[in-house]
Amino acid sequence: MRGSLLVIALVTAGVPNMLADDGMFPMSELPRVNLRERGIELTAEQLFNPSEISLVDGICRVNGCTGSFVSDSGLIITNHHCAFDAIQKASTSDRDLLTNGFIAGSRGEEIPAPDYQVRITENYRDISAEVLSVVQEGMSFLERTKAIEKRRKELEIEAERQHPGLRAEAAEMFAGRTYVLFLYTYLKDVRLVFAPPASVGNFGGEADNWEWPRHTGDFSFMRAYTAPDGSSATWSAQNIPYRPKRFLRVQSAGVDEGDAVFLLGYPGRTARHRTASFLQYESRVRLPLTVQLYQWQIRQMEEAGVGDRSVAIRHASRTKSLANVEKRSRGQLQGLQRAQIVEKRLQQESELQSCIEADEVLRPKYGSVLRDIAAVYAEMESAGPLEIHLQQLRQACRAAAFGFAVVDAVHERAKPDIERESPWMDRNYAQSVQELKVSLRDWHPPTDVEMLSGMLRRLSSIPGARQIPALIPLTESEQICEQAAKRLIEGTRLGDAGFIEQSLGQTVDQLRATKDPLLTLLLDLYSSYRQLRELDKTREGRLSRLYGSLLEVKGQFLRTGFIPDANGTLRFTSGRVRAYSPADAVVRTPISTLRGVIEKTTGQDPFITPEPVLRAYGARDFKGFLHPRLGQVPVAILYDTDTTGGNSGSPVLNSKGELVGVNFDRCFEATINDFAWNADYSRSIGVDIRYVLWITGRVYGATQLLDEMGVALAE
Repeated sequence: MRGSLLVIALVTAGVPNMLADDGMFPMSELPRVNLRERGIELTAEQLFNPSEISLVDGICRVNGCTGSFVSDSGLIITNHHCAFDAIQKASTSDRDLLTNGFIAGSRGEEIPAPDYQVRITENYRDISAEVLSVVQEGMSFLERTKAIEKRRKELEIEAERQHPGLRAEAAEMFAGRTYVLFLYTYLKDVRLVFAPPASVGNFGGEADNWEWPRHTGDFSFMRAYTAPDGSSATWSAQNIPYRPKRFLRVQSAGVDEGDAVFLLGYPGRTARHRTASFLQYESRVRLPLTVQLYQWQIRQMEEAGVGDRSVAIRHASRTKSLANVEKRSRGQLQGLQRAQIVEKRLQQESELQSCIEADEVLRPKYGSVLRDIAAVYAEMESAGPLEIHLQQLRQACRAAAFGFAVVDAVHERAKPDIERESPWMDRNYAQSVQELKVSLRDWHPPTDVEMLSGMLRRLSSIPGARQIPALIPLTESEQICEQAAKRLIEGTRLGDAGFIEQSLGQTVDQLRATKDPLLTLLLDLYSSYRQLRELDKTREGRLSRLYGSLLEVKGQFLRTGFIPDANGTLRFTSGRVRAYSPADAVVRTPISTLRGVIEKTTGQDPFITPEPVLRAYGARDFKGFLHPRLGQVPVAILYDTDTTGGNSGSPVLNSKGELVGVNFDRCFEATINDFAWNADYSRSIGVDIRYVLWITGRVYGATQLLDEMGVALAE
């Protein structure tokens, strides 16, 4: 079945193709990559073979991260921060798995992670012509976006009908030009198997996040299960471990400086084909507001958890997520300035524009493309403060997020299935509701009062907000903002799972009849949010067409092809374990060690090292895990592969395709990877497999997991 679908040419732009040193290559491009030149001993077919089992079959997506199967019984290794939500949801003040870690003594003790899914790529095919066939002359930008959305959904539904048991996703590769239909196996029963304490898995906390050197054991083990017949199923005591077609061999010898490595994973979104005007919008509006709003939300949650561990646990997952994005955004702001990326892109675009203007054939078709794109971002820059704050109003306040989901679902479920927003289509509805119910467990009303009052205060000073009728009586003064927030949160039932479930089955009129104050506010605001959604789709339609034209003319100007921006689909990247120089006269070597963990340990958060680790270090219990040159247990490694968010948990593989580490971060200078990759400063960070095995087997005695992976402890 897989071989019949292998039809794709993502990178061609009607001109000869040339691959740059950077790039997150789709699987279709592997035959074009000189793997031997990159130090990789495997062939493209050994990495991905459409008709036979290959290395890719051992790679999976774990929610928004990547994971690897490391046994024939569905055992998955991924990052601690990727499993963090499952660890947090299973924790209480009396059973604090974040602080103490978790080891399942048997399969029956593994903890269900009900909002987790594992996704395995089975196949893909090019559907560009089928998608773009619905675009007609004279369509408005909104009509264009909606027509493409509808066609993508139709193709997904048809593919799932043709391939029972698989899930389909139609992904845009190049804006407005190429689309690919991916087929996936989705596994819905995922369980937590082993997690080290957060003082190992998150050693250094936000102080060390995005920094090198790192001394973080950012790994955990989970397991995927299926129904007894091998089909995908939600949790059941009768379910059995998933049998992957392929699992990765763990190479306990690890790697050394200069060794070739490669990653397979599911990187999130990059924006390397976007224009200078996009980067200006990012640097002037979106990134600064993200930093400001997320810093404030993090402070609110941290203050709420002081002195009450149960509250701190409720906020832990969200705080960690926001802190990660906040620091990345600061790094991107700094990187845009230091690397002068906007200036360089402006220069490139100026040269392109001159070429267009000088060509009588190109000028009529492409002469205004860059100006038209800039006009869209100028509009977004002007409207950004209001739009971003409105979105944060229903995200920072968790009860508002729950309420908006209910209101949106009720409105969308009244439409024909194909016209609904994707989360509320029949094929996605059960999972969307499940995720909503799981998120209810962490609700803390006093924190929501602070979040809601704070967002109302911020909105009161933003031009345009007080033209929204529903907000006028809530934002007249700071005191009114606080009183309104208290009344809305104390009076709502949106934190009650039963009320949520009942509301999801009602009509809009029935929702109003509940007289729930916060739900009523969201019903009143819904038209504004719907207008924002339509506006986003209009902009998407404009930009999709314009970027398609820009790519055409750039291909003619540069006489080359391009690697599509990352979009959450399976990609390959390679590099070497390599030092770097972040500043003048500073060189950072690429392997950190356990000695560094001890040197950093202060006994104060975030530099606490658990007693079992200290005891094992004191006993010099390192046999089988020492780096032969450094004489220490290696903790983390640095390498110059091309990664971004979503590559968290990606396997770091040696030249033979053996697992030698687990990717978890980038250095601060490489936060700019989303916009541009550079050999001088783009470095990724992974936990060394020797530290994983030492912590798991020697320190915490989970030798059954090492046995399952085929790793023998040295005597």
